[in-house]
Amino acid sequence: MQLVSLKEIKGVITLRSGLHIGAGDMEMRIGGTDNPVIKHPHTQEPYIPGSSIKGKVRSLLEMRSGLMMSTEGKPLSLKALRKVQKEGDEKGAEECLRILKLFGVSGADDQETLPLGPTRVSFADCPLHPEWRKGAVSDARRTLIEVKSENSINRIKGTAENPRFTERVPAGVQFEFSVTLKQLEPEEDLLDLLMEGLKLLELDALGGSGSRGYGRIVFQFEDPDIQSRFDLLDPLGGEG
Repeated sequence: MQLVSLKEIKGVITLRSGLHIGAGDMEMRIGGTDNPVIKHPHTQEPYIPGSSIKGKVRSLLEMRSGLMMSTEGKPLSLKALRKVQKEGDEKGAEECLRILKLFGVSGADDQETLPLGPTRVSFADCPLHPEWRKGAVSDARRTLIEVKSENSINRIKGTAENPRFTERVPAGVQFEFSVTLKQLEPEEDLLDLLMEGLKLLELDALGGSGSRGYGRIVFQFEDPDIQSRFDLLDPLGGEG
């Protein structure tokens, strides 16, 4: 295998609705919220971890592949690929192989009979977009964090119960986005698969509570050719 291309795809992520990606901080502070969002430890500004984007894109592509029953809900692996191949599902095996090439496999997987090489895609963490941050500094009405109150409803009494307070990054905030894609020789270009995954993410949601309207995002790419390609994609039915 030989590295023949290393392509960086850059752009902006704009939030269409509040985004919650948890900080994993279980310590409650006086006056704090139940669910804080992740923030940079030095600036205390929210950001989007690259791992959150990668994990959701991979999950959506695996859902689209129809192979979840073969993996019992676990991420695709070489074991799942061999099972699909043994069952004679050529289309499923081809899709599984492409996903494994793009995102890689666990180091515990034995690649002796099917060398896949390194993970092809790398997602960077997404900090606040500099221009948006500059505007926020000059506009006191802009805020980086909102606190959303939620509760459950007692179906008999019709009253609110168990209030909880969740931090969100509000709609309209913009983040820098960067993903790097390696192409090895000889193999097919995996850019289409990556873009389809990003389109699925735009159609779905990022972070927690997507079923309640959180985490709707829009991608805007620097490269106009990439943007045109992205706009035409219908990841569940081919290009329109």
